[in-house]
Amino acid sequence: MEVGPKPLRIAVVSDGRAGMENQALGLAEAVARLTPAHIDVKRVRWRSALDWLPVALKAPWMLASAAPFPAEGEPWPDLWIATGRATLPLSLAVRRLSGGKTFVVQTQDPRLNPALFDLVVAPAHDSLTGTRVVSITGSPHRITPETLAEAAPAFAGRLDVLPRPRVAILIGGRSKAFDLTPDHAATLADRIAAAVRASGGSLMLTFSRRTPEAAKAVMTGRLSDLPGWIWDGEGANPLFAFLNAADHILVTEDSANMAAEAASTGKPVHVLAMVALKAPGKFARLHADLEARGAARPFDGSLETWTYAPLAETDRAARELLRAMGR
Repeated sequence: MEVGPKPLRIAVVSDGRAGMENQALGLAEAVARLTPAHIDVKRVRWRSALDWLPVALKAPWMLASAAPFPAEGEPWPDLWIATGRATLPLSLAVRRLSGGKTFVVQTQDPRLNPALFDLVVAPAHDSLTGTRVVSITGSPHRITPETLAEAAPAFAGRLDVLPRPRVAILIGGRSKAFDLTPDHAATLADRIAAAVRASGGSLMLTFSRRTPEAAKAVMTGRLSDLPGWIWDGEGANPLFAFLNAADHILVTEDSANMAAEAASTGKPVHVLAMVALKAPGKFARLHADLEARGAARPFDGSLETWTYAPLAETDRAARELLRAMGR
């Protein structure tokens, strides 16, 4: 009787914030689509008084949460996928303590020597290089045609009746590089409203946790008379259902994650300009990459349609990861 490969035991580790966790979890799920695997999600938090310490000085006993390591007598995971600054000391510890039993992968640029990890999956716009670096457009994420389709039925009653074209709008907020002032929010809202009205379609809008309340209020006020749904943050998150139902996706330029996720759908991605607080740097590199791939264009006030091959960078990273593991 032929026996298949033993399932990989994968630990997914982050500080629990959705944007962080989804990177590691998305990569783990992509691995699990290629080979049998069991995924164990772990969330960590450092004691607030010690969180400022540099990576080299942090130790697991400083955690405010339980250390995400196996209990005595339990095996180490085969694969450890971690995201974010909070996980760096733990990833380094796992590589040492497991004695090589655990293959340690870090997503994002760790701002440490990549050779300290077994593999680093980093955004190409961060320009990180090395023999242990896999560069991808954007960051790993959980969006696939299957996950979007699975999300749709729960929101079908509200979305299926909306007139087409349906426009998904993903609004970010203030960061080190960009801002969304009330005046700029009003300008964006008016341009979006004009495009939706001209098309005879509808909108599906969601704000991020970084969206300033004043900007959120302005945009909601100016767009609420249009057919559609402006999600207020209450109840189940309809983002995946929005992306599944959309004919167009509008995304503010402040989030590399949102742009790359949108480009994985194969639907036209229109990039909304923000108020720049400094040179766009890596964001400009990402958007140039997406434009070169035919996925994204600056929003010009119209809802022009085009086609392109959906980005599947998370799946590519998963294949590279398994190859590095020798599987």
